Amino acid sequence: MSAAISLKGKVALVTGGGRGIGKAIARNLAEAGANVVIASRKMENLQATATEFAALPGKVVPIECHVGRKDQLENLVRETEARVGPVDILVNNSATNIGQGPALDVTDGMLDKMVEINIKAAMRLVRLTVPKMIERQNGSVINVASISGLQPQRGGLLYSFTKAGLLMLTRCWAREFGPHGVRVNALAPGLVQTDFSEYFWKDEQRREQMLGVQALRRLGQPDDIGFAALYLASDEASFVTGQVLVLDGGATA
Repeated sequence: MSAAISLKGKVALVTGGGRGIGKAIARNLAEAGANVVIASRKMENLQATATEFAALPGKVVPIECHVGRKDQLENLVRETEARVGPVDILVNNSATNIGQGPALDVTDGMLDKMVEINIKAAMRLVRLTVPKMIERQNGSVINVASISGLQPQRGGLLYSFTKAGLLMLTRCWAREFGPHGVRVNALAPGLVQTDFSEYFWKDEQRREQMLGVQALRRLGQPDDIGFAALYLASDEASFVTGQVLVLDGGATA
């Protein structure tokens, strides 16, 4: 699939790009020729990924950034533009999931952190990158949400509500930016085998319980999401905006 799509000359910014879903998205974009900046808090993960991808057609550039900090996001975009150019493809992939448990146990601190990482970071990056996309009358924003934004995750009030918020941001941005040539879509993965989701799949009983409600009885893999992101980033999806692409093996079917 990636060989048929060309992103040559495009610049992509992928948060949480050092591992898991973000890493798979970055690889697919770079394989298609995009120059890709990957960002996260841990430079060692980013550097290892950039080294692994060094032979790909597109350049992969690691930039350390805590997405919960406004000044670091501003620096991230500044560095991206200086090193590879203005952003054509923004992938809001960074996320956290704290406060797993009863809804009444959620604290203000948990709420603030979840909103900071899962919602504010995406809003800030859109404000920092989309104006130049509008100037060029072209761009693609991809928000990595979750099926938890479509139906409640058991014991996951904060995760579900922030991912639902990201889906509504997707639709609002799509309507506002569409007349200016900028598309905004979201991916809603189900259970994907990453370090981030290991709570749900490492325990055999919990894993089998979750897979039991899927039409496809296997764990999703990061590339399942990476291929979808490549499509949404490309001109092949030029008539697609405001959509939520669900990749869950049929769990919500």
